[in-house]
Amino acid sequence: MAGREAVTPPGRELVARHDAVAGEFTVRCGGVEVARYAYRHEVPQLEAPRPFLHPVRTLAGHLVSGYRPADHVWHRGIAWSLPHLGHENFWGGPTFVRGEGYVQLPNDGSVDTVAVRTATEGSPADGVARFAHDLAWTTQSGRLVVREHRELTVRDAGPAWVLTSSSAMTNVGGAPTAIGSPATAGRSDAGYGGFFWRGPLSFRGGDVVTADRVGGDDQRGRTAEWMAFCGRHDDADATSTVLLLDAADNPRHPPPWFARSEEYPGLCPAPFAVEELPFAAGATLRFRHAVVVADGVSDPARGASLAGHGRRALAAEA
Repeated sequence: MAGREAVTPPGRELVARHDAVAGEFTVRCGGVEVARYAYRHEVPQLEAPRPFLHPVRTLAGHLVSGYRPADHVWHRGIAWSLPHLGHENFWGGPTFVRGEGYVQLPNDGSVDTVAVRTATEGSPADGVARFAHDLAWTTQSGRLVVREHRELTVRDAGPAWVLTSSSAMTNVGGAPTAIGSPATAGRSDAGYGGFFWRGPLSFRGGDVVTADRVGGDDQRGRTAEWMAFCGRHDDADATSTVLLLDAADNPRHPPPWFARSEEYPGLCPAPFAVEELPFAAGATLRFRHAVVVADGVSDPARGASLAGHGRRALAAEA
């Protein structure tokens, strides 16, 4: 791919490790493990087994991801999670049914790795750690509905580090379907699903930052290129920022966003929050996102600067 250049500042080495037995890809930056991607793991079917990033940490080592929190045990750090892929649930837990509310159905599918294509080992010469794999989306009844190719990169961006995620999802189920959310199924204010970040419990009540203001739950439903979340840590007198950015070539960009702060810390760009996204038989949908992880508090101005790092990382992988 064009446009790649060394981005790691002198003295802060990026080191990647792939453990094929455990099914984990980890990246350290300046000696700190900033990201661990688990792509093969044993969890109850109810929780919709799927790859996820956790733990995710800042360059100072502060944890900014939550795993199996008591309020929603199927939440997994950063993950592709779809609560409504047609009538199937690849989010976990109960499914929202119009007129009935949340109902536990036998429809919690799994996303399983078929083959690992790329996995950086050691310190990459270009300063970018890479992982790519092929995945199969299979319903709880055992029907293959989606094949996916996913690529992840991690790079140091000076004041922060940046993750990029690209996904090409192909409908192999033999029939047209649609991607929706509990909101499209009738539950108001619940347009969640897609590339989803869940923060640690200590971030509850934190700030949701957009290009023009700092708020909280009132930011939910806004349309934007990016959103950021600032939260405080229990174990340190510190605040960290996690920013998600939706690529300009994604379907329905810029998307509406799902954001929570008071009930739990969570963010996701959700192009299917308000209206279902058609997914024709044999069609391929492509999504790209960047996550910028930084120490410290952010306001709209700093958020815009961090978003610039994410934008440049996506451009380098285009």
